[in-house]
Amino acid sequence: MKISGVDIRPGNILEYEKGIWKVAKIQHTQPGKGGAYMQVEMKNLQDGRKTNVRFRSADTVERVRLDTKDFQFLYAEGEDLVFMDNDTYEQITLPGDLLGDARPFLQDGMQVALELWDEKPISVELPAQIEATIVEADAVVKGQTASSSYKPAILDNGVRIMVPPHIGSGTRIIVDVYEQAYVGKAG
Repeated sequence: MKISGVDIRPGNILEYEKGIWKVAKIQHTQPGKGGAYMQVEMKNLQDGRKTNVRFRSADTVERVRLDTKDFQFLYAEGEDLVFMDNDTYEQITLPGDLLGDARPFLQDGMQVALELWDEKPISVELPAQIEATIVEADAVVKGQTASSSYKPAILDNGVRIMVPPHIGSGTRIIVDVYEQAYVGKAG
């Protein structure tokens, strides 16, 4: 499906210069002279390259629809990850860097969505939020106001995030996987 250059949004998957690209950021710019354009930051889903491209309103680009299939994460094998198709029980091995910054949040048995293009997996999507345990948290500094101050903490997967002062070691919390941010205490 062709879309205008100014209709591009973050998260769109585009076919550009014979590659499949995921839009990371956009910025609409209207210079004093000349026509408006959309500055688009994209990441190639096949080889991981990043690029910035200007699209004018007259430019059109092909928006790609990916097939999504549910898989279960089984185990890591070196740098590779092994997943199982929930329908056929077939196993598939993918490189760990396909997950990017979300890699540490992958847990044994986790249900994930693989995005397929031409029957080939090009991205792995984890649940937006997961539960994790705080293993180390800094002490509260007396006099800090609870409303605006956060302190660093380390999760059981080794990721460092900022949490409110009342959260201590051993607390189960909910974390936003892609923002790597504290959401709330776990039930």
